[in-house]
Amino acid sequence: MNTSERCYRELLSEAFPTQAAASAALLELTARLTMPKETELFASDLHGEHDAFDHLLRNGSGALRPLIDAALGDGVGEQEKAALASLICYPQEKMAFVLPAVEDEGQWLTIAIERLFAVLREAASSHGVAQVRALLASEFAPAVEELLAVRGSAAEQRARQDAVIAAAVRAGRGAAFVEALASTIQRLGVRRVHIVGDVYDRGPAPDAIMDALASCPALDIQWGNHDIVWMGAALGQRGCIAHVVRNCARYGNLSILQDAYGIDLGPLAAFAQNAYGDDPCVAFGLKGDPGLSPEERELNVKIQKAMAILQFKVEARIIADNPGFGLEERNLLHRIDPEKGTVEVDGMVYELTDTMFPTVDWADPYGLTSEEEVVMQSLERAFIGSERLQRHMALFLKAGSLYKICDDKLLFHASVPLNDDGSLKQADVFGETYEGKALYDVLERYVRAAYESADAEERRRGRDLMWWLWLSPASPLFAKSKMATFELYLIAEKEARKEVKNPFYSLLGDPEAMAVIFEDFAMDPRTSRIVCGHVPVKAKDGEDPVKGGGRVLTIDGGFSRAYQPTTGIAGYTLIANAEGLVLAAHEPLESKRAAVERDADIRSTYRVIERAAEPVRVADTESGTQLKERIADLEWLIGAYRSGTMAEREGSH
Repeated sequence: MNTSERCYRELLSEAFPTQAAASAALLELTARLTMPKETELFASDLHGEHDAFDHLLRNGSGALRPLIDAALGDGVGEQEKAALASLICYPQEKMAFVLPAVEDEGQWLTIAIERLFAVLREAASSHGVAQVRALLASEFAPAVEELLAVRGSAAEQRARQDAVIAAAVRAGRGAAFVEALASTIQRLGVRRVHIVGDVYDRGPAPDAIMDALASCPALDIQWGNHDIVWMGAALGQRGCIAHVVRNCARYGNLSILQDAYGIDLGPLAAFAQNAYGDDPCVAFGLKGDPGLSPEERELNVKIQKAMAILQFKVEARIIADNPGFGLEERNLLHRIDPEKGTVEVDGMVYELTDTMFPTVDWADPYGLTSEEEVVMQSLERAFIGSERLQRHMALFLKAGSLYKICDDKLLFHASVPLNDDGSLKQADVFGETYEGKALYDVLERYVRAAYESADAEERRRGRDLMWWLWLSPASPLFAKSKMATFELYLIAEKEARKEVKNPFYSLLGDPEAMAVIFEDFAMDPRTSRIVCGHVPVKAKDGEDPVKGGGRVLTIDGGFSRAYQPTTGIAGYTLIANAEGLVLAAHEPLESKRAAVERDADIRSTYRVIERAAEPVRVADTESGTQLKERIADLEWLIGAYRSGTMAEREGSH
């Protein structure tokens, strides 16, 4: 037995100090293996659309209504069931809306608790008692656990339930009981959440999504390119900061920075007003109308242009510091002819859509003015000093990775870069070439080094590589020929703006190309699936998110309102449970207020991807494998106690 194994077994004996304690834990874990597989929810490309995603978390991605139907049957009408679903999703808000208008609050609470308990009993039937207990508020856990136990006749069980509910209402705890039951039902609905990239950018509330994810009982995140650029910004990487601020201004969402994260934009705003005060910024209109005042809109436009020019400048410095990135062709300011108002890109000359560059010195186009340097320094301090931003990025680091293998599913945000012939495409990472899984692994190592390494140069490389991950054609998180930010602003011709996707996307239907990927990740091509996002699926044009004979599921369906005209829907989620695998396509959420006041729900359509021949048990899953390992450890401990090779701890209970 080596030292680490000896230490682990010592810690195990501290956690279970007697044979009885170890045996009790073993029996509980063994029972859990026999339970149905818990529901897993997969979603991608949330892009700050908190209300819609939060609603799907609360209603189990549409599973709540069938649960209510199973619990209450035909004895309760459809309108009452819809109201109960609204109460489960938003208990505080629903009671605040309903209770002031009811004649008998106690009666309303009693009926609500009775129905909620029926739904909880139905939901708890596929979970272990310990799991339900862990999710209950401590005040109500003993009573609910007692009521869930099946003892005596149905009439006796009903009498116990009525007595407990009446006592809670008389004690003034009826509303709290409703909240506790609703919260528990929600959390039993989806036990594990997989976010396949891009929480950030475009939408108004990525911070609220991060807070919601932090409360998930089980969570993993595969970083998207829009996530990794925020991670880099939080570390003070200038290219990442420039993008984040510019993009927030582009979508009229500077409040994310100022209000959500406390980032002081005062120096930037003053600079933008001064430097671009007389500039109409004709190429820098906002994407959509988030309800800004004319003054706010004008400031967002000026800040957007100021940050775009700053971005082109600071990116040139990163490119110069990292020649191995091979991104020199993205330096375009020096290709502008200011007298003619043109720019040369890829051998073609185009007219500029905006010819006012008051902060560009054409003798040194990438040099920052003294005012721009002050702005960048203030932004660096603000991003690094934002406690809430750092907390959210810490969640990314703790729960996140560039890819994850989950049972038979390979999860990553965008792609595994391929060559035209379907072979794995190599990428240069600081002088070494990598491909496929090895590329993912080395990139993740550098991302973590940016946060954790004791070596300053390695931290610097990690930060710069986060920017590379955001926009490099070789990045598995981007996988397009170029990030055409310059062209999208300053060139009208579509051919200049075109971002050509990596062959991975044209080969999604090729079983041989996908087999190359699966085998590289040591997975069986016959039974494995890829789950990814990044590129919106044009469902309105008939594009199918299920590709390659069901081996690839592309689940970017347009949570972002900006993409819904392209997709025709408002997002996909993938649901894996004991019955199989289901893809849900969602219509837009009208509003949270409508959900509370009019019981308006997200309408969803469901497509069965795989139906299990028989219900999948926990024992058949990845978490089941982990439970079996813990059971084996407990069996060893019990044997050690029995044989006397390890002594039980006296006085332990």
